[in-house]
Amino acid sequence: MTTIRSCSPADISKLNLCNLDPLTENYARKFYFDYLAKWPTMFIVAENQKGQIVAYVMGKVEEDPDYLKILGDKYLPWHGHVTALTVAPQYRQMGLAKQLTAQLDRACEQENAWFMDLFVRVSNKTAISMYKKMGYVIVPHPNHSGLVCPTGPNSSCSYSVYRRVVSYYSDDPTGKGTSEDAFDMRKSLPRDKHRRYVRENGENHRINPEDLYHG
Repeated sequence: MTTIRSCSPADISKLNLCNLDPLTENYARKFYFDYLAKWPTMFIVAENQKGQIVAYVMGKVEEDPDYLKILGDKYLPWHGHVTALTVAPQYRQMGLAKQLTAQLDRACEQENAWFMDLFVRVSNKTAISMYKKMGYVIVPHPNHSGLVCPTGPNSSCSYSVYRRVVSYYSDDPTGKGTSEDAFDMRKSLPRDKHRRYVRENGENHRINPEDLYHG
């Protein structure tokens, strides 16, 4: 049995089982402690019966300063961000990622965030497929009613990739180059009932990393 719970300071030293994944970003210990101190309800772990941390998600809520609204769609309103999500290899296909992100979504909803977003390597097809299953996949077409857009071969829905960040990652695990692009994927939360902060064909909307952070 696996338990989903908030992260504790003692858990920081037990993340290795998850962080051995080559596609998982590793950070200095101070980074994890800073997140835990600032956003304690948004650092969530999955613990097995042996007391091992077998999955975790780190998130936060943030926004750009009001004076940057003149930047248009580059301005970031109040939103939740998935900083890291990883599951130990032997614990995949068990629904842990979905449980963790669902709890993070609820925490961000309580903070009245407009949407959730995350960055993923364009080559990481496994992660992209997983995020699509968790709601980072389609946005309602104006001709559809309700908040959930029907899927299928005749659907007019589109992926919720909001933009492609060129050379976001400073390495390329495929060996084809010295850097790799990222997809900025978004999922609207209940506050964004009119889907203001998602777009169609975002894969074709390219920006540079320096356009992401303004504050």
